[in-house]
Amino acid sequence: MDRWQAMRIFVKVAETESFAESARTMHMSAPAVTRAVAALEELIGARLFVRTTRSVKMTEAGTRYFEDCRRILSDIAEAEAAAAGSYATPAGTLAVTASAMFGQMYVLPVMTEYLEAYPTMGGRTFFVDRPVNIVEEGVDVAVRIGHLPDSGFTAIKVGSVRRVVCGSPEYFEKHGVPDTPADLKQHRIAASTSAWASPEWRFAGEQRVTVDAALQCNTNEAAIATAKSGWGLTRVLAYQIGPALVSGELQIVLADHEEPPLPIHVMHPEGRHAPAKVRAFVDLAVSRLRENRLLN
Repeated sequence: MDRWQAMRIFVKVAETESFAESARTMHMSAPAVTRAVAALEELIGARLFVRTTRSVKMTEAGTRYFEDCRRILSDIAEAEAAAAGSYATPAGTLAVTASAMFGQMYVLPVMTEYLEAYPTMGGRTFFVDRPVNIVEEGVDVAVRIGHLPDSGFTAIKVGSVRRVVCGSPEYFEKHGVPDTPADLKQHRIAASTSAWASPEWRFAGEQRVTVDAALQCNTNEAAIATAKSGWGLTRVLAYQIGPALVSGELQIVLADHEEPPLPIHVMHPEGRHAPAKVRAFVDLAVSRLRENRLLN
């Protein structure tokens, strides 16, 4: 039996944790599966499984070899698919995550356009204001705002977003426009308490203002609605008020005092080995987000 076939059998046994189940799935006899794994263990000089009458578990060496085998078999499958002309065809279900408002406003339109282009694909979204472990939670692509830790994932910068102080034209007509961050203490504030929000608002040059918010809102949407009503000022990420800026419902103040903008990245964990469904979505998302003037 060739090594490629033996690796396929080993991976199947590792996934099913059963020699008998692997044999049934691969339409082989149980002794043939056992012989293939034994031959592979002898060839590489390491035991891959611990076998008991009730269970089959990988050894430490088997666990490391399993990941390498899956990668090698994936490369072979991709090469064969490319030769057959099907490598560029997305298939399956794509899972995407982003923060709640950003996902709904900017990622969801990309997802629906993607599904329109590939009608055999399925999609799942995880739009939540919490860190998502994209490997453990089965997510294919993440759109992240902020500076990224060193993860080894592929990350493509698509834009940036500012933290801004804003209010309605009606509010500024009645109460005036703050000229410096310190002036905020003289204004009514509706502060969001969600996600990254803090009572200490930071500005350029290490300026810091502790805001005594007259109204604390548990969602950004509520804080923004309050600012639109003319009741007071709020501070949010600029993309969250993009439509309101375009319509003139809200205006940004203290722009000269803002901190450097936060980067926006489209990221995925599979690098150059990403399947076609991921590459197609990433290409579309990068294009659409980069051309959005509210994110650049």
